Amino acid sequence: MTNILLDPRRTVVFAGDSVTDCGRRTDPDGLGDGYVRHLYDDLGERRPAIVNAGISGNRAVDVAARWAADVLTHDPSLVSILIGINDTWRRYDEDDPTTPEDFEASYRSLLDQLSCPVVLMEPFLLPVKDGQEEWREDLNPKLDVVRKLAVEYGAILVPTDVELTKQAASVGPAALAGDGVHPSAAGHRALADLWRRYVLDA
Repeated sequence: MTNILLDPRRTVVFAGDSVTDCGRRTDPDGLGDGYVRHLYDDLGERRPAIVNAGISGNRAVDVAARWAADVLTHDPSLVSILIGINDTWRRYDEDDPTTPEDFEASYRSLLDQLSCPVVLMEPFLLPVKDGQEEWREDLNPKLDVVRKLAVEYGAILVPTDVELTKQAASVGPAALAGDGVHPSAAGHRALADLWRRYVLDA
């Protein structure tokens, strides 16, 4: 994958929700201040064009609705997707659940339209609030979907949930995500490091 990530003629698109968005729509560079910005800086002057297509609050169905306009229009050489936590969260804060089957259908619709290499980042949860442990009942089947699709579509899987959970065991979950979902500065640094570890070595 290094040939894509060190080629300024290529374009890499990052799609997702607020974890990817990170204020990119008010950032003059369009990158935001999260893991996408870290990757932009880390890859240096030989980096590809990097597009942040995250939108806060999105679920998989929302990303699917804007896929052509926000992702395919860039003719990407690589697409990285991190989506799913809002598909779980809305069940608990708005009583608006997304079934694993509907989540999978939306996710498949994204992948079916791509002809370039793909990176799938696991949605993750680092419980810090009362009741968040219960979210696992909803999130884990969606994680199973992402892992299954990575194999089926030959995508690179970044095991974000697994790896951040390991890190949280030593530093505490709030150090990586104060509300259990949105990464802290250290959490975004960890996300970028994980992406580089699993993608650059692929």
